[in-house]
Amino acid sequence: MVIALCALTAYISHMALAVFNDGVRPFMLDFIQKRTTRSATTAVSFGLSAGFIFGLGAPMALVSGVLNPWLLFLPTDILGLLSPKKWLAPLLGAGWGAVVVYGLGGANDLAKKLPVDFLDAMQQMSTPILFLFALFPVLAVTKQFGRLRGGIVGVVELALVVMTMKLWPTVFPGAIAMAVGVLALIGFAIDKDLKQRRADKAAGVSYELPEGVEDPMASLFSASAARLRKYLPLFMVLGAGVCVLAQMKIFGGGEATSFLIAKGQYAEAAQVDFYRVFGFIPLIATTALASGAYGIAGFTLAYPIGYLMPNPFLAALAGAAVFALEVLALSYIGKALGKLPSVRDSSEHLRSAISEALGLAILFGSLMAANAMGGGLGILICGGLYLMNEAMGRPVVRMAAAPVAVIIGGIVLNLLYWMNLFTPIKG
Repeated sequence: MVIALCALTAYISHMALAVFNDGVRPFMLDFIQKRTTRSATTAVSFGLSAGFIFGLGAPMALVSGVLNPWLLFLPTDILGLLSPKKWLAPLLGAGWGAVVVYGLGGANDLAKKLPVDFLDAMQQMSTPILFLFALFPVLAVTKQFGRLRGGIVGVVELALVVMTMKLWPTVFPGAIAMAVGVLALIGFAIDKDLKQRRADKAAGVSYELPEGVEDPMASLFSASAARLRKYLPLFMVLGAGVCVLAQMKIFGGGEATSFLIAKGQYAEAAQVDFYRVFGFIPLIATTALASGAYGIAGFTLAYPIGYLMPNPFLAALAGAAVFALEVLALSYIGKALGKLPSVRDSSEHLRSAISEALGLAILFGSLMAANAMGGGLGILICGGLYLMNEAMGRPVVRMAAAPVAVIIGGIVLNLLYWMNLFTPIKG
């Protein structure tokens, strides 16, 4: 299944119909309209994706034992764009899928045999990632609506986490808290937009263009939406594949989700990925309409739906239906977002808050892992590598720098052990 899906996503990337990396999508319009070359677009994709593939996707998969979109779909973005021939793209994608399927287990087994097991130590990352991730709605509310509302939402979330841990110890403590936080943010945004529209209407402000004047963005959006609808059957196959992969419980759509899937908490994983959707719908919809290239995972709704499906057949049907609805609704979503500026701003704040919360969680968890495998020396090596990356202008993206530092630190500690200069920490 993994090999087939990687082949399909590489083919779709080659056709410039969809890419996973949100940062690459804005460059796709020039490629589609032949204003830039395939090699130049591939270089952009590689430059924006390499750090996430090797610094985040691979370490997360090794630690959690669960595949993720950075490891599967970012490489197929690159391979699909790189391929000079249409028939070669799926072969390259399938090759990468085979490397992941057959190489991940071997790498894990090899790491487990080392005297300093850095993969086992990296399990320390799960707790800060799961708990700090729950705070992203608080950060988003604070940034958009001020300290008072942010503080209130923060207190409510804390109370809900404590209550969940006390009353429902088998449930992920942040699930209910995140739901309330995201709903509060959306509620505040919609309320602000409705008040603004009422005030503008009372003042006689019109949002309509003068008669005979055509909106150039509307024309571009219409052409992009028509291009994507033309390939609707292919997108439905893609949606079916993504949803089935999620249903197989070997794939997680995010950092926190990967650890929840690994623990068998599928309902909680579905909640987490569902809340993330609100931060990405405006970005994915607008970039898709502006560039003519969709997201490989769509609005990522296929992830939580897949986790909850009882079997792959239902998952395939649900995934195909979801992608069909998303592609057909793109134009309407674009128009609706144009009338709700505060909701658009909320998505920006949500994505920023997710990055900040996970950035701190991954850094803190990586230092905990460094301490678990090497004590003070482990912290010195891993923390030093992270700080050097910052000082050198972040050749490795910040989100991925700490896990990379732990892996390099683990290799260094193993070398020191073989040189009789370090004794592994037990327990």
